[in-house]
This record gives sequence, C-alpha cells and structure tokens, in this order.
Amino acid sequence: MNASTIFKGSFGAAGLTAALLLASMGTTGGAARTAEAQQSAGSGSTLPETIQLMGVVRDFKDRNQPGGHPDFQRQPTGGFAHYAYQVADELDSDGKPQFSSTGYKVTTQWRDAQGRNRMPPRPHVASRPGDVAGARSTSTGGALTTADNFRQWFRNVDGVNLSRPLSLSLRRRAGTNVYVFDDRDDAAFSSLGGFFPINGELWGNSGLTSPDKNFHFTFELDTTFIYRRGTGQVFSFTGDDDVWVFVDGKCVIDIGGVHAAVSQTIDLDRCEWLQDGQRYSLKFFFCERHTTQSNFRIETTLELQNARLPATTALAD
Repeated sequence: MNASTIFKGSFGAAGLTAALLLASMGTTGGAARTAEAQQSAGSGSTLPETIQLMGVVRDFKDRNQPGGHPDFQRQPTGGFAHYAYQVADELDSDGKPQFSSTGYKVTTQWRDAQGRNRMPPRPHVASRPGDVAGARSTSTGGALTTADNFRQWFRNVDGVNLSRPLSLSLRRRAGTNVYVFDDRDDAAFSSLGGFFPINGELWGNSGLTSPDKNFHFTFELDTTFIYRRGTGQVFSFTGDDDVWVFVDGKCVIDIGGVHAAVSQTIDLDRCEWLQDGQRYSLKFFFCERHTTQSNFRIETTLELQNARLPATTALAD
C-alpha cells in the first residue's frame, strides 16, 4: 500500500473449473498435504509440512483510468492510516463483508497481554486480563466511498474486475505447529519485492511505479478449521492495505484503510461461542489498493482447509 502508507491463459469456464478441481484432488477439503509431518511441539500428533490454499484474486483499474474503481489509488479524506469499523460485525447472506461506515482512524493500537495488536472492540470477541485499550477518532475518515462501490470488491462484476484462482502455500515452522506464508521468503514472491500475484495479468499493471507492478486487487480465501479449546489456536496477519478475517461469520481481525503494514492477532479462545471439537469457517478478505508497497504475512496454528472452490470470471483466450 501507500508507503506512508495460473494463468490468464487459455482457460474458458470449463477449463478453469477442471483446473481448480485438479488443484484440490488428493487433499482433505482442498488443503494439500505435500509431506508427512514430524510431530507438532508437544502434541504428539502428525501435521502436514505444507498447507495449500486456493483463493480468488480480483483485479481492478485505479480510479484515474477509464472504467476505474473509485476506491483504488484513492487517499482517504482523513489521510493514510489504519481505519476500523468499515465492515459490519457479521458477513452478509452471500458470505461477504458488509459496508458499515467509511472508517474510524485508529490512533493507538489495542494490544493483548503479550503486546500483540488485537482488533478494536466488537461485542462478540471477549476481553482478557492484561488487555491494553487503544484509541480511534470519533468521526469517520472517508476510507471508503460508498456501500455500492465496496460491494464490488469481493464479487465478480463485468467491466469492473477480472479474476483468477490464486494458490498460497503455508509452510510449517520446523518443530512447531505454526504455519507461515510470508511474501518476503516465499519462492513465488520473494523476488517481486512484495505481494504482487498478478503483475502483467488481467487488467495489467498500474504504470505508476518503476518497476511497474499491479497494485490494485483483492484476494479472498474460504477455509475451515476444527476448534480446539485451550490449545493456543491463533491467527495473525501482517500487511496492507485492508484485511478482514471472519470466524463463523463474525469479524475477528479488522485492519481497514490505506496504510503501511499493520499486524493483528486473534486468539480463538476469545471467541467464546465456539464449541470445542467443532468445525468452523474462517474467511479471509484482503485488498491492495494503493502504491507503493504490498505486504502479506499469515501466521497461524490452525490447520486450515479449503471450504469450497472459489468462483472466478471465465477468461477467454
């Protein structure tokens, strides 16, 4: 994001569907287990060395191009910053984030007892001893334009965006049950200077930087996991720009706005409605919408699995 801040190829709809099916075959729920694991730290159970997750990336034109989207390459009226409460507490009936406001600028991060950033308060996420309160502005800061424009971010819209599947590999840290994807050391991204999955693809690059890169896209993952109470299950993200994570349809990470990299962690035991041993959804929504950086790092102790094959636009030759 702002520093203050595979395959377009020859797949039609049928070919794209076949490719996605092949990508998920031989896995449980779509999570590829590329190697038998060693034991997780102290658990006595085996874990996969790698979790492969398939999502969908959608490309947008910036607001200054013909047909461009008003939210992309736009500075919030309140300035570049982390904004909270742009989205409602729960997903809509389509399983997508719902517009709630144009965002409230976060001036001081909320933290947990370990010093990790946590989400600004929402009623469904429990507080814990040692939590440190943050602060936000009392008026909205214009980090989004309108509800209708926001609705297009994570839906296929003719003439507005183009999409394709995108696979991420989360690798297990040796001797632990911690899985990490980090664009800085991932084989597919480390040479790109950030998280740039569609350079030269779909609508093409922005033409705003040298070297030229594609800075205007969204990415979503639809996954599941089994909740294990009291085992220290966490999900952390570090990056920019907007990121929202929903567990069982409820927001648990809220890093909205146009900003440099920001971190946030959810301890799943704070989600007190979850039942031990039950499977739940984890939906992840990311937006890169401004030059000049794109950072993306997931760290989690959840053994995530794809919930379903993502929908993408049918691309012609």
